[in-house]
Amino acid sequence: MPGFSAFELPLSSPLISMSKQNFPTLSFSNQREMMEGHSELGLIGDHFDGGLLGRIKDDGYESRSGSDNFEGASGDDQEAANDQPKRKKKYHRHTPHQTQELEAFFKDCNHPDEKQRADLSRRLGLENKQVKFWFQNRRTQMKTQIERHENMILKQENERLRAENSVMREAMANPMCNNCGGAAIPGQISFDEHQIRIENARLKDELNRICALANKFLGRPISSLASPMSLPASNSGLELGIGRNGFSGGSSGLGMSMGLDFGDFSGGTLPAISGIRSPMGLMGNEIHAERSMLLELALVAMDELIKMAQADSPLWIKMDGGKEILNQEEYARMSSFISPTSPGYVTEASRETGVVIINSSALVETMMDPERWSEMFPSMVSRAVTLDVIASGMGGSRNGSLQVMQAEIQLLSPLVPVRQLSFLRFCKQHAEGLWAVVDASIDAGRNFKRLPSGFLVQDTPNGFSKITWVEHSQYDESLIHQLYRPLIASGLGFGAPRWIATLQRQCECLAIHMSSSIPSEDATAISPAGRRSMLKLAQRMANNFFSGICLSSSQKWDTHHLGNVGDEIKVMTRKNTDVPGEPPSIVLCAATSVWMPVSRQRVFDFLRDERMRGEWVILSGIGQMKEMLRISKGQVDGNSLSVLRANANNGGESSNNTLFLQETWNDTSCSALLYSPVEVESLKVVMSGGDSTYVALIPSGFTIHPDGHSGTQDGDDGGSSGCLLTVGLQILLNSLPTAKLTAESVETVNDLITGTIQKIKASLGVA
Repeated sequence: MPGFSAFELPLSSPLISMSKQNFPTLSFSNQREMMEGHSELGLIGDHFDGGLLGRIKDDGYESRSGSDNFEGASGDDQEAANDQPKRKKKYHRHTPHQTQELEAFFKDCNHPDEKQRADLSRRLGLENKQVKFWFQNRRTQMKTQIERHENMILKQENERLRAENSVMREAMANPMCNNCGGAAIPGQISFDEHQIRIENARLKDELNRICALANKFLGRPISSLASPMSLPASNSGLELGIGRNGFSGGSSGLGMSMGLDFGDFSGGTLPAISGIRSPMGLMGNEIHAERSMLLELALVAMDELIKMAQADSPLWIKMDGGKEILNQEEYARMSSFISPTSPGYVTEASRETGVVIINSSALVETMMDPERWSEMFPSMVSRAVTLDVIASGMGGSRNGSLQVMQAEIQLLSPLVPVRQLSFLRFCKQHAEGLWAVVDASIDAGRNFKRLPSGFLVQDTPNGFSKITWVEHSQYDESLIHQLYRPLIASGLGFGAPRWIATLQRQCECLAIHMSSSIPSEDATAISPAGRRSMLKLAQRMANNFFSGICLSSSQKWDTHHLGNVGDEIKVMTRKNTDVPGEPPSIVLCAATSVWMPVSRQRVFDFLRDERMRGEWVILSGIGQMKEMLRISKGQVDGNSLSVLRANANNGGESSNNTLFLQETWNDTSCSALLYSPVEVESLKVVMSGGDSTYVALIPSGFTIHPDGHSGTQDGDDGGSSGCLLTVGLQILLNSLPTAKLTAESVETVNDLITGTIQKIKASLGVA
């Protein structure tokens, strides 16, 4: 295949690969219903195998009926007999039992081999030639019946064309209204008839639009859909466009011909998140119309994604330093998604290319499964659900899969609101090892709209994949804190660079723990089952921490606005009643973000240094930390999961019954350090491969982002102006879930937050 960077697609292949089976004008069931009463159709029977048609047409035999036969006078023997004196032919009529047995065998196999014919002749008391000629005659009879049936269908088609011709002649003789199809002279038709004709004209337009959409899928015109007059009188597959029965369900003829599984929508509306109206919560004709619009939207979005992913696309302008910005004028000429933006809205567009340790098909499966998608991007996707599957794919793969999803996308800071979006996700295989996944908003949020975004991924010979990610959105900048506006504008907040960086880090972690070779530092410390349990526990710790600082709906938090706490410190509480792994209590969480005039890498190295832990920990009696266990999560230094024990500070006593579970990670978009106290006995169970669900976790930690200005993406001090530090603390407020939040508790957590930040600044030597 040509170079990947261009993503050149074969011009001959349609946008969606569909079945090569022809789209029939009339189904056999409808033909039989229309021709009921004709003897030719009755001879075919209910067990007619349509797959025999091609084989029977190739059969050149001619003979008598399937029940009558005569000895020694068929095929080549008949021709040889023409040169001999004529004699009276001796006929042999099979018994009803013989005919029944032969008919039963014919249904399963109409071309028996020599062994099968010998077995039949032995069982039925017939000669081998008699069995052979019977099957020959039966096939000929079937061929004759089919030819007669086809002739009758052609006659009907001829009559239909004659009727159309007559209607067209009448239309030419009588001028019609262009708007409704009625008489051009007013007053000659009633008001009701006029309204009916207007509705008919609307339905015809809808049908033509669906036909055009189906043509895109099939890659060829569908003549049987072009004329409404060709619709059969019984239940038609075209009710997708007309909605004759109210609900079409999954048996739509259009859906089957396109290779799509539309599912069953007779159940009514679909669930929604945060009051967003379900795009499929409609009835009857509206379901069909909106479904077809979603299909068309997916196709247009896929086309736009491919254009934006092209390496030499004029849609992108390269700036100094290799950064790309979207050419807004060129995009306005090309795109079908341009819409006027409200005052204060800005456009964010980014593109990034990278190599990931995963093959294309596995990545596509991950993206189409909301649970696996959330696990692959835990720091970005706080919640994801599939509302409806419009098309499940073809041939057991995700090719052509189309589904409606809702998700919450987060940035790890309380100063940036979570983005809630409802969107279409469409997956298409363009070539062997080349896939594309595109998202397009179908219900723009109050403050955010995601334009066609997604990625193209192609397998490479070494088992990796090369991926080009495009992210494009519009959002209300007034809702973003001043500190984070440059970061989001740079693309490291919600843009393509962050998606690529997170994906690379997660794939590297999965590759390490799925590999048979275990790093030497882990080999003697913990078993593979123990590592899996520890990683699962760490993931739950991270999710609890992220939900506290980002206010996502994955966990129920109550926000408190208190006068004795600064506006930039978010204070929340959560009641634990029946949460696994957490005792019944009230959890208090406080989080804030500040700008630090030092590089992100320097802050990260300081926080994860066990020897410096006592410099910023507020809790009394905690000094240096000693690492008891480390599980590597990547090749980059700092991507690991550790178990720490606190040493006594200043002669104090440290608890021998408590350890600290700590996770750290670092990529080009963000760094993080998360930790939680864990009881020793509980941790021993997890390290031995036991269930980690019921281990209590109260996580706290830090996230560090570049501030979005030039020179901060590489993480060093050269040219860096600073970073954005987020601090999040969670504590058990009270063991009774019915307890109330007190002023003393709020003041305590406020002092913990501000004191931790002051100690970090003092240790780093900044104001």
